Amino acid sequence: MDLLKGKHIVVATPGRLIDFLSSNVTNLERVSYLVLDEADRMLDMGFEPQIRQICSQIRPDRQTLLYSATWPEEIRKLANDLCKQDPVKCRVGPEELAVTENVTQKIIFVNHYEKMHKLEELLRELENQKMLVFCQMKRTCDTVAEQLKHKGFRVCAIHGNKSQ
Repeated sequence: MDLLKGKHIVVATPGRLIDFLSSNVTNLERVSYLVLDEADRMLDMGFEPQIRQICSQIRPDRQTLLYSATWPEEIRKLANDLCKQDPVKCRVGPEELAVTENVTQKIIFVNHYEKMHKLEELLRELENQKMLVFCQMKRTCDTVAEQLKHKGFRVCAIHGNKSQ
């Protein structure tokens, strides 16, 4: 398979990369720069063994970057294990994250068919306030934005398939 032939950068999920490694489509002997984005999320999803397997096949003098929204003990341990020297930590905001008292969180349980109606209801209650609505998939972002536009809301969708 020539999919990876001549590529200088590979962006992959741990499982798919291991598939390529297991079938000898590629190897990681020449990798000198490793980036783990959403490292905390990958650990939460149980990918630590796959991450360690991948890292064991990359040269030890690599540069490793771990990006994490939080810095829990598991991430610190992983950073110390994967980085051959003392890791440098750059952070934005306070050391320990805390919930701000200025934000009220509500959890509303609805079935799939009630979601859009409940979202419209909440948006109308919070009229003229700026807000973010997160969706699980890119196509859902577009669908929700279109439906809200048709209901008269000023809305735009932002995701990775949109141009800058």
